Amino acid sequence: MWSALSDFYYRLTLGHYLLVGALLLAALGASVYYAVNGFELDASSDALVLENDADLAYYRKIRDQYGSDDFLVVTYSPRSGKLFAPETLAHLGRLRDALRDMPQVRQVTSILDVPLLSDASIASLQQGLKTLSDPGTDPQAARAEFRNSPLYRNLILNSAGDTTGMLVDLKTSPEAEKLLEQRSELRRKREAQGLSAEESRRLAQVETRYDALKTELQAQNDANIEAVRAILDNYRDRARIHLGGLPMISADMVDFVRDDIRTFGIGVVAFIIALLAVSFRRPRWIIMPTAICALVAAYMTGLLGFMDWRVTVVSSNFISLMLIITLSLVVHLVVRHRELHGLRPDASQASLLRGTIDSKFVPSVYTVATTVVSFGSLMVADIRPVIDFGLMMVCGVIMAFLVTFIAFPAALAPLAPGAAPRETRDVTARINAGFAWLVAQRPRLVWALFAAIVLAAGAGMTRLTAENSFINYFDPSTEIYQGMRLIDQELGGTTPLDIVIDAPPLPEPEAPADGDNDYEDDYEDPYADEFDDADLGPTARYWFNEFQMDQVHAIHDYLDDLEATGKVLSLSTTMRLARQINGGKPLDTFRMGILYQMAPSDIKAQLIDPYMTPDGNQIRFAVRIIDSDPELRRDALLTTIKQDLIEKFDLEPEQVHRSGMLVLYNNVMQSLFESQIETLAVVFAAIMAMFWLLFRSPKMAVIGVLPTLIAALSVLGLMGWLAIPLDIMTITIAAITIGIGVHDTIHYSDRFKFEVQRNGGYAGAVARAHASVGRAMFYTTVIITLGFSILVLSNFRPTIYFGLLTGVAMIFALISNLALLPLMLERLRPFAEQPSN
Repeated sequence: MWSALSDFYYRLTLGHYLLVGALLLAALGASVYYAVNGFELDASSDALVLENDADLAYYRKIRDQYGSDDFLVVTYSPRSGKLFAPETLAHLGRLRDALRDMPQVRQVTSILDVPLLSDASIASLQQGLKTLSDPGTDPQAARAEFRNSPLYRNLILNSAGDTTGMLVDLKTSPEAEKLLEQRSELRRKREAQGLSAEESRRLAQVETRYDALKTELQAQNDANIEAVRAILDNYRDRARIHLGGLPMISADMVDFVRDDIRTFGIGVVAFIIALLAVSFRRPRWIIMPTAICALVAAYMTGLLGFMDWRVTVVSSNFISLMLIITLSLVVHLVVRHRELHGLRPDASQASLLRGTIDSKFVPSVYTVATTVVSFGSLMVADIRPVIDFGLMMVCGVIMAFLVTFIAFPAALAPLAPGAAPRETRDVTARINAGFAWLVAQRPRLVWALFAAIVLAAGAGMTRLTAENSFINYFDPSTEIYQGMRLIDQELGGTTPLDIVIDAPPLPEPEAPADGDNDYEDDYEDPYADEFDDADLGPTARYWFNEFQMDQVHAIHDYLDDLEATGKVLSLSTTMRLARQINGGKPLDTFRMGILYQMAPSDIKAQLIDPYMTPDGNQIRFAVRIIDSDPELRRDALLTTIKQDLIEKFDLEPEQVHRSGMLVLYNNVMQSLFESQIETLAVVFAAIMAMFWLLFRSPKMAVIGVLPTLIAALSVLGLMGWLAIPLDIMTITIAAITIGIGVHDTIHYSDRFKFEVQRNGGYAGAVARAHASVGRAMFYTTVIITLGFSILVLSNFRPTIYFGLLTGVAMIFALISNLALLPLMLERLRPFAEQPSN
């Protein structure tokens, strides 16, 4: 069967190369069509959360109850420094009005619009409160209130009084929220008990519609941000203005990723072409590898568009990885073809191609299989973008193999071999000869160096953390970084955290002796007496009374005193404002009820509804975390807050809930950190099995995995020493290192086995293997490392880390495979010196 398949393959690629070319071009046309019309980027917040995170469902419930945190923040600092000067306030008012007039803006809140409470009284609430824009308002008195108010200070005005912030609420999509809830409910049911055929169809419909709507909303969000920035540009002449907020982060991440794909993709390809020209000096060895790499990238992009497979920040570098993997396969074929041509100058092209494919097909199959296992390990991460990235790379690696082994012989078949290449003593040859000499003459030094590398890597890995922040994704020169940092440092912090506390559970009433279960109607709420005198009825229960307010104040102060927190808002803020308008006296339960009943709806919407449910049995503390704080440890902070609330405030664990993007993002980080070692263990076990199967040697199962293992640990250790955190981007570096390293390990081991069995045993096998396959390994490493160094010019830090760490991974893998691997092969001797008959 194998012989028949082999004959068909060679007849197709060597005898019908025009047909193969036509099919490849037809597939290219279809790919370009789907890439142009279906390829999408996704930077929405639900693309950066755990797949089945219980905190996500609670987060959405809290958003429905208390309002969304998807708003824009515009910071305004007048160049004159006189924020409350009449001409400055007029300028600010024109900016506010321009933003308010945008069709997609629901509301704009600024210092001109918020109620001034310093001269108010409970009785005056229903008559309406003054704002800074009202005639007769003293700007300096308003400035004093904003700087001293427990509500406004460091929220809409910084402590220096020269920078203000405006909240721009964008209109949301009720349909998207409804679809998202339906999708979540059906997915939870699928995980718990399975779905019926009708429910499965419904889930597919909901997912399709939600994805389409999400694309529309992302485009609308991008247009909104562009329109907002266009308006802000008209007012920058008299003020320093920055934009922040989650919608802007989403839009800018898409822009950065899109620009990097376009700009650096072209730059990397150009750099690779130049390096191929320097390495091989013949047009065919420049054009053909570049064309094959381009085909694979185009086919994968078209496949993603055809399947409506969204590319996220995590998977945004998949095209670059396709170039790496495809180029590695092609360069090994090129070097082998040139080697055979040098040995047999008069051989036909068909004979050379057959010899090249025959010698490289099996090791390439195993390199692809191990790379598939490596990237497939990412699919157990329980994080949808990482899962999708792993699956994309699995498909991409298989496609790279198929296209390479079809296009390579078909492209060369009609060409004459030309003059045989003359091997020269170039830099590549000298470096490989140096490694061979080191292995042969200084083995103890090699062992010592790798022992030191392992120890240093282990020490570095102990310093590895999962702490990162969105602000650190961007270069300090970018507007997004400057705006986020200003909000973080001057206006209360950027990352939202909600602390939600429920009333304690009601004591279980005793059932009647006769076992009648209909006793609920006779049950009295033990808290009801507290509210009857205040005539609050059902609108306020456990928390909204003088008896519990001391604890609310204490919890608020505790959260406010934490080093990592910026602005804290809660029912305590509201009651402290009420104390100010009550002559400095705290409100008793009766007056709290009057305040609740007399406050206009807009006041309730600002001061009560965001911090307490209508029944008064749940309260919310809206906390902003200073994300740029280098000492911030998110997981430790969240753990400490919950433990302290339980222990210091006598709360039950089930009463205390943490929510917000900080919680969701921290869950992602901790999941990555915990799964990293387990994932590596599974991958290396699979790779050991691959080596055992390929070489029929248990020794090779151990030998083959060690160079790649050391390379992967070295990259992780280096990240620890350089304080590069493990996050949704850098989590992929270990898989990349394994995928790259195992290619060279298999190719080198296969060639070493050939040299041992066909060319005189172990004596000189290292030198011969280095002089042949070692050159392909060196070419691949140099070309890719230098090519991807261009990514350091990006303004998006994940792209920079990807470029640098990929280059380092390549170098570590090359050194391990040229020094440690041959040393182990020579000492442990896993291969028989004569081929078996």
